[in-house]
Amino acid sequence: MTATAAPPATDLAAQVQRLSFAYDARTAPSAGLPAGRHGSGQALDGLTLDVPSGAVFGLLGPNGSGKSTLLSLLVGLRQPSAGEVRVLGQPPSAAIRARIGLLFQETSLDPLMTLRETLWLHGRLYGLGGHTLRTTIAQLLESVGLADRADSLVSTLSGGMKRRLELARVLLPSPQLILLDEPTSGLDPDAEAALWARLHEANQTGATIILATNNVHEADKHCQQVAFIHRGRLAAQGTPAQLKAGLKRDAVWVEWPDLPPALADEIAAWEGVGKLTWAHPTLHVTVDAASAFVPRLFQAAEDGIRAIRIRESTLEDAYFDIVGVSLSDQGVDG
Repeated sequence: MTATAAPPATDLAAQVQRLSFAYDARTAPSAGLPAGRHGSGQALDGLTLDVPSGAVFGLLGPNGSGKSTLLSLLVGLRQPSAGEVRVLGQPPSAAIRARIGLLFQETSLDPLMTLRETLWLHGRLYGLGGHTLRTTIAQLLESVGLADRADSLVSTLSGGMKRRLELARVLLPSPQLILLDEPTSGLDPDAEAALWARLHEANQTGATIILATNNVHEADKHCQQVAFIHRGRLAAQGTPAQLKAGLKRDAVWVEWPDLPPALADEIAAWEGVGKLTWAHPTLHVTVDAASAFVPRLFQAAEDGIRAIRIRESTLEDAYFDIVGVSLSDQGVDG
């Protein structure tokens, strides 16, 4: 792959319209990408989505919602069944791919290469070389805290170090668009903070970042815009504050399979209760103060409550209220 001139400027880093993609038994998995739900399934179903240039944009949904599939379509590793994809103002192509950095969900490093060799090979694939490439490699290894390990084998690195090396590899050709698939999965807090510090530096110099995650705290903290993805469709989009608007301070999740509808209506009318959502077997409520709400709930219930969970309201509560399923629901395709 050789370096190419940047495509024309556009207000949108990525745009998909009525995008669909279905896996079948003949669809071969690619490294780091999903193989499909048990050999078949509709991963994306008429998805329409705009990602503004310069944004840190989150795709939030449980495993199986289509997030990883969307990233593979944006980078041109797969072709849609229907609909249109435009990236950096153009359809996906080898030329556009040279301006995109993709951090896979799974590690894709050669354990028998050194860190310097890993980055040198990647740079050569992008048409870089000579003094410029050597200088860039040294700067990147310094920026991700791996300068002292430049000549170490990849096999000697910890999981967090490998993730930082992969990030350096992504950033090497100065991509205009960075696609991240669960980038901090398995990282400790220090490694996660270091990775995001470098990503924000790239964003501040003009790179657009699209993050696929089911980590609500990561999306809330780092993303300027978030799209809720459910079963391959867009359920909602906005800033984290907009998506959480209307939620009360505390979130109460109640496992209550036999909740009488009349009692649910009564609870919804209590003072201090925000939106109430019932999706069998779960009752989800946001309230002003769980300390006052929960004792009243048990008094009204008499029996039937199997479990209860209380925490401060997050984007997961907004997702459940809008979609009716939890982000912890698991599928096969991310």
